[in-house]
Amino acid sequence: MRELRRRSLFAGAAILAAPAVARGQNVADWPKGQLKIVVPFPPGGSTDPVARIIQAKLVDNTGWNIIVDNKPGGASVVGASVVAKSPADGQTWMITFDSHILNPAFSGTLPYKDSELFNVMEIGRTPQAICAHPDRPYQTFAEVIEDAKKRPGKVNVGVLGASQALVLMALIKKENGVDLNIIPYKGGGPVNQDLLAGVTDVAIQSLTSVSPHINSKKVRPIAVTGEQRTPALPDTSTLIEQKVKSFPSYSWWGVYCPTGVPRPIVDKMHAEITKAVRSPDVTQKFIENFNMEILTTKPEDFAAYQKSEQERWFKVIKENDIKGD
Repeated sequence: MRELRRRSLFAGAAILAAPAVARGQNVADWPKGQLKIVVPFPPGGSTDPVARIIQAKLVDNTGWNIIVDNKPGGASVVGASVVAKSPADGQTWMITFDSHILNPAFSGTLPYKDSELFNVMEIGRTPQAICAHPDRPYQTFAEVIEDAKKRPGKVNVGVLGASQALVLMALIKKENGVDLNIIPYKGGGPVNQDLLAGVTDVAIQSLTSVSPHINSKKVRPIAVTGEQRTPALPDTSTLIEQKVKSFPSYSWWGVYCPTGVPRPIVDKMHAEITKAVRSPDVTQKFIENFNMEILTTKPEDFAAYQKSEQERWFKVIKENDIKGD
């Protein structure tokens, strides 16, 4: 009887405790004070303005106190570590770029684990564009490969170091049996500068980064890396169309938070960011400024996409012994 009474007391205590846990996760109690959106890159580029456009719309829609906090360093490692180690209370979020998911393959010892960051949503994506200096004869990337086979190691290709572009070019080299001279850079700005100056023959960048130079006719687009042509460059064929052996590749922007943030809070933030991104004025900015295809995926879909992308690209990195710089 005494043991039965003790179990009954424990059961009663558990029932009484349950509402307290629920209250701790109640989205009505959130946010508590200032929210922070960490951008693991310096101002400039694409991730910072994407985050600031979303932040401004969130403030307009909700009245929340939200700041954007730039934490650059280590190809997004510094900022990602800050978020991964933050309390799982829904006060800290991160908006980052696709290169973030390659960090575990390029660095043997990260200050955080992927499992410490929760996939909230993929905001949107854009294909990468391969462009040639206008003085070069190439009209397609297939012509670049043809030339490189005649002049092994002589055709220079500019890429961002520790990026999907770097891995994609290494894959293309291997799968197409061609010796391209791949030159990694520490930032997208230097990639464009050397392409514009003719230091490199061609370069691969996010369509967002290179579009101003395409529009001003300072570079010539010769391929896009998506599964289909992009409305921004309807006359530029895909690598698939050009019969170049590779994988479809996209630049993308995503939202993360510390693992353990209560799901009701994650769902609320997901809903508010979706509302912000799909507001006509924000959608127009993202299309015009970033050539972005809006996605706003669910957490489970974003996590599955990250897993499949890491399996694909990590394999290429390992098989080709690719270094981040």
